[in-house]
Amino acid sequence: MEPLSPKPALIEQVYDRLVEAIADGTLAPEEAVTQEALADQFGVSRQPVSHALALLRRCGLLVERGRRGLQVAPLDPDHIRDLYQVRTALDGAAAELAADRITRADPDARAEAQQSVEVGLRALHTADRAALIAADVAFHDALNRLSGNPVIVEIAALQWPHFRRAMGAALGDPGLAARYWQEHEAILTAVLAGDGSTAKDRAEAHTARAGAETWRRLCDAAKAA
Repeated sequence: MEPLSPKPALIEQVYDRLVEAIADGTLAPEEAVTQEALADQFGVSRQPVSHALALLRRCGLLVERGRRGLQVAPLDPDHIRDLYQVRTALDGAAAELAADRITRADPDARAEAQQSVEVGLRALHTADRAALIAADVAFHDALNRLSGNPVIVEIAALQWPHFRRAMGAALGDPGLAARYWQEHEAILTAVLAGDGSTAKDRAEAHTARAGAETWRRLCDAAKAA
């Protein structure tokens, strides 16, 4: 992990960098993290690191292990499965709402959703897991905002750190990653056509299938360990 530049909102920068590292496996489950080591790596004082670590504990990405200190939380397959079950309903609602209001949507928001698919397809060719995770989040976030429902955006945002981590377990498979982006294209096609029913069905099927596959992968990894 590279040092951070001395810009405002250092706490957010440290937090985002750590979420990314946990998501792509740079920081592995049960790996110890310390304020001192992270402050040295990022080239910042301990204060923003301390605040960022507190936020990561609060959202469940870090856990306290007594004398061993803070560690990256293990990936709980059942928790990820439960999150995906909720997200399936949210994604379906977001896609349907986005399709129903597409003619009234902000042109910039429409362009952003289309661009997110293009970015994801380019990331497929690089096999860069971090880029694929970021593109996946960007696509679904753009779709959520196209829905016009700020509550969907807010609920999803609270869980993105966990979903980014789950994506890291699945997007290492080039076949799965390619299929996910084909499904993203199909969802967006229905949204842009104003076909709410089809957009909802495709979004729900996509997220449910991704959740089931991620759950199986995490269970297999836990058994192997």
